[in-house]
Amino acid sequence: MTILSVDKLAKNYGAIKALKEVSFSVPKGAVFGILGPNGSGKTTLLGIVMSILKASGGTYKLFNEEPTDEHRKKIGTLLETPNFYHYLSAVQNLKITAAIKGRGEEDIERVLQMVNLLQRKNSAFSTYSLGMKQRLAIAAALLGNPDVLVFDEPTNGLDPVGIAEIRTLIKELAQQGKTIIMASHLLDEVEKVCSHVAILKQGNLVASGHVDEIFVHDDIVEISASDMIGLQSAANNLPGLLKISPIDGKLQLFFPMGTANLEQINSHCFSNGIVLNHLQVKRKSLESKFFELTNS
Repeated sequence: MTILSVDKLAKNYGAIKALKEVSFSVPKGAVFGILGPNGSGKTTLLGIVMSILKASGGTYKLFNEEPTDEHRKKIGTLLETPNFYHYLSAVQNLKITAAIKGRGEEDIERVLQMVNLLQRKNSAFSTYSLGMKQRLAIAAALLGNPDVLVFDEPTNGLDPVGIAEIRTLIKELAQQGKTIIMASHLLDEVEKVCSHVAILKQGNLVASGHVDEIFVHDDIVEISASDMIGLQSAANNLPGLLKISPIDGKLQLFFPMGTANLEQINSHCFSNGIVLNHLQVKRKSLESKFFELTNS
C-alpha cells in the first residue's frame, strides 16, 4: 500500500512559490525523510497533507484514497513545538490531548512506556529536559495507536543526547511496523534513520527514492607524491577511474562504490615512475552528496 502520494503539489504565497509541482510517494512501512535546507518547502508540504494549508495546485492521496478527516485520524502528528501546560504532569497533559483527539486516553500508560517516560509520568512538564519534552510530544502523537506518524523536525533544538534518544525511538517505532514521515534539515539524521528520502530545494523536488539509491557513496582514494604533475598524468590512466579532484595538495580519485584497489593504484603509479608518499581510502560524505544535489 502507498501511504501518501503527492502529484504535482504546488503552493504559492503571492509571487513566492513555496512548492513547485512536487511529486513522490511513501510506501507502507517506510521511514520517509523529507530533506532540505530551511525554506525548502518541507513544512509547507506537511501542512498541506495534514489539511492545515490549502494547496495552490496538484493533488495528494492518503492510503490510496482521496483524503478525508477519517484518514487523518489514522495519523499521529508532531508538526510544531510541543504545546503542553507547564504546571501539569505528563499524564494530565496527555489526558487533555486525548480529550481533544476524542481517543487514546486508555493508551496513556502504554505510550509513556514507549517513550521511556513512565517513571516521570507524574512530574510537571516544566521539570522535563528538552529531549523529554519532545518524547512526550511523540507520546501524544502515539495516542490512539496510529499506523502512520508525521513529524516535522523531531530533533530540532535538542542536544546530542536528546537527538540520540529521538533517533532510537523512531527506529523502534519503525520496527513495530509504523510508517513514519519526517521533515528534517539534518543530513546525518536521514542517513541514520530513514529508509527513503525526498530532497527539496527552494520548493523543487531534487531527488526521491530509497536512501541507498539517492546517496550512493563513491569510493574516494586520496594520493600524493613529490612529483604531483607526474602523479596526475599517471593517475589519469587508472582503470575504472571516474574523475580526479585536486584538493589540499593531494589528488582525490573517485571510483564506483566498492571498486577502489589500493594495491593496484600503488603498483600503477610505481610502474609509471611515481612513488606515492600518501595513499588513503576516504568515503564520500552524505553532506557532500547532499550539497552536490542541492547546489546543482
